Amino acid sequence: MPPSEPGPASLRQLDGATRALVRLSAVVAAGTERDIRDTMSTATSEIPAAWVEELLLQSYLFAGFPRALNAMREWRRFQPEAISTSAGRNVEQWQADGEATCSAVYGTMYERLRQNIRALHPQLDDWMITEGYGKVLSRPGLDLQRRELCIVAACAAQDQDRQLHSHLRGALNVGVAPSVVSAAIDALADLLGTNRAQSVRLLWARVQGK
Repeated sequence: MPPSEPGPASLRQLDGATRALVRLSAVVAAGTERDIRDTMSTATSEIPAAWVEELLLQSYLFAGFPRALNAMREWRRFQPEAISTSAGRNVEQWQADGEATCSAVYGTMYERLRQNIRALHPQLDDWMITEGYGKVLSRPGLDLQRRELCIVAACAAQDQDRQLHSHLRGALNVGVAPSVVSAAIDALADLLGTNRAQSVRLLWARVQGK
């Protein structure tokens, strides 16, 4: 099991809290500050606070620091105190955790991914593993299945199809049932708009080999 907080061996149903979390991820990645505030006003009654906190912390990887900071500022209206779930790991542990988590997400494509990113720049490979998959995505507080669904939502909302393709596969690799991925995409449809939602569904069909 990846070092993220243990979740179910397989996520077989899109429960209400996860659905709301996935929608919040898309809004944080591509919505206005007003959109984020309005979505959070509903999310506070549907999503465990620790899940929201972890989503917002990981959002800087996929939406950038400005959006992560603005979203966290809005969240503090509803959750004034930070929820600390850090395990206090050192850089060596982040690297080990990052390798395990990234390998879980990419499966048989893991070694090719590392080669491709190193070819772009060795520092990007190091940051991806240590900073991204280690320090951030291996944190406790939110299981890896839900983290991947949130990444899918963020990539879909920003038209980042190359990364979306990878994380649709990644969701399957870490134990999200195909029906749950489909339900998550459906849950985003009104946020994405008709054309974009259809494009995402077509990409998902290709990932499944349909």
